[in-house]
Amino acid sequence: MTDRPMTTPARKVLLVDDDPHIRQLLAFAFGKAGMATIEAGDGEEALARITEETPDLLVLDINMPRMDGLEVCRRLRGMDSAVPILFLSSRDDEIDRVLGIELGADDYVVKPFSPREVVARAGAILRRSAPQPITPPEPMPSHGGLRLDTASWQAFWQGQEVALTVTEFSLLAALFAAPQRIFSREALIDRLHGPGFAVTDRTIDSHIRNLRRKFAECGASDVIETRAGIGYRLGACGRG
Repeated sequence: MTDRPMTTPARKVLLVDDDPHIRQLLAFAFGKAGMATIEAGDGEEALARITEETPDLLVLDINMPRMDGLEVCRRLRGMDSAVPILFLSSRDDEIDRVLGIELGADDYVVKPFSPREVVARAGAILRRSAPQPITPPEPMPSHGGLRLDTASWQAFWQGQEVALTVTEFSLLAALFAAPQRIFSREALIDRLHGPGFAVTDRTIDSHIRNLRRKFAECGASDVIETRAGIGYRLGACGRG
């Protein structure tokens, strides 16, 4: 009797949009990319499906009846859910897109969109959140009061865990890996998404504000330093 090779379960994506045609297009595109999909037609149904299905990623329309995508995101982050969120937004919804990032979304795609672009962005988020191979534990690297555990995707300030989204952790990890380097917004976008992704500078600024707010709530005020007109780098992190 020969052993069968173990297969990795397909990543599961919850598609939330009140337009069934959009859900159908995305389901087909994700299926071709080898990912499983489940669907919800509004925010209330999405919250119920998340409880039942535990998806790996949420593709979430902002403008929906009954409960919009921003409220879904707000409620999920209020429940400390770390499920990655990719927003779908209309071209004139920049304020909502920025608000969505500040609420804890990982990325967004503007309508009308290419299904392939949605799948590509979703794939980038999922790769960043993929479980890492199990290795013997090593001391977590630190910088002042900040410690990062890249194996478990956890950040700590003075021993207290700070809950971050996948994108927030990836952004902080990029700064942490080169603490003396000043990263332009474009360089950070390339680190998060790879070259060629159309993401505005305001998206990076929103993620930075999120990081500062979350660490400030733990008593840290100098985790990220701004260099006017240039970009960002890791701050002193309480080193004095």
